[in-house]
Amino acid sequence: MSRKSPSMSKCFSFTASRDWFYRYWFTKSGLRSVSTGLGDGTIMHCWVPKFRKPSKPNLVLVHGFGANAMWQYAEALHHFTPRFNVYVPDLIFFGRSYTSLPDRTESFQARCLMRLMGLQGVERMSMVGISYGGFVAYSMAVQYPQALDRLVLCCTGVCLEEEDLKAGLFPVKSLEEAKQVLMPQTPEKLRELMRVSFVRPATGVPSFFLSDFIKVMCSEFVEEKGELIQEILKDRGQSNLPKIRQPTLLVWGEQDQIFPLELGHRLKRHIGDNAELVVIKNAGHAVNLEKPKEFIKHLKLFLL
Repeated sequence: MSRKSPSMSKCFSFTASRDWFYRYWFTKSGLRSVSTGLGDGTIMHCWVPKFRKPSKPNLVLVHGFGANAMWQYAEALHHFTPRFNVYVPDLIFFGRSYTSLPDRTESFQARCLMRLMGLQGVERMSMVGISYGGFVAYSMAVQYPQALDRLVLCCTGVCLEEEDLKAGLFPVKSLEEAKQVLMPQTPEKLRELMRVSFVRPATGVPSFFLSDFIKVMCSEFVEEKGELIQEILKDRGQSNLPKIRQPTLLVWGEQDQIFPLELGHRLKRHIGDNAELVVIKNAGHAVNLEKPKEFIKHLKLFLL
């Protein structure tokens, strides 16, 4: 059986099949897939409501690194579509979104996202940002305070200092090593990403499954994604991080290795009384996937 497995992987892609299932699930949940040109060489893809109801509040779910928006929010959809107009965008250089412009900052991502929401007729919204998506959501809250009602940041290390890398706060020792782990191009690097993202990572996954995932999900815009990582670390210091005033929920995995819990406490102190920190035990960085029921419970308590 093991001799047949590599050839099986050539004619069947588990990752592509899973992606198709998520696409079907999003459609069944009342969303439709839309790509929007922003007029400057930038295209943003987003799942938007098939029928937007003006009486409902708007909720934007912003993904982090890894796979695409569908893979990170499939579990959450049916909890929120009855009460919100839900929007699930692909950030620039993820999924079907891209730009010909050279800007790689999270503030640029936030501006593109705000323009997209404006074109969808959305002026006010609540927002959930996971990991890198939280960097973008935080920038949205800074640049467009009047547009954001409530904010959820999940394992979002916006309070990291450039010095933290040298001080050994992270499992990686350099920017290049961070890029290799966050954008795995080999089964070994994908296993390493799983080890630092989950408290209990899946074991015994065949290499051809991992290679299939990399081919389908991690082979596009590799250089550009590396530049995104470089930008979030460049000249970063808490002293120049603006404060935000929106009611904010911080959700953190107790054993997060990518953005350790210390950064959650740091961010709570930085925002002050408007922020609440919830720590989920026995969970790592991928807390939304590892503890989906607890993650969604806290989101519902805060957003509803």
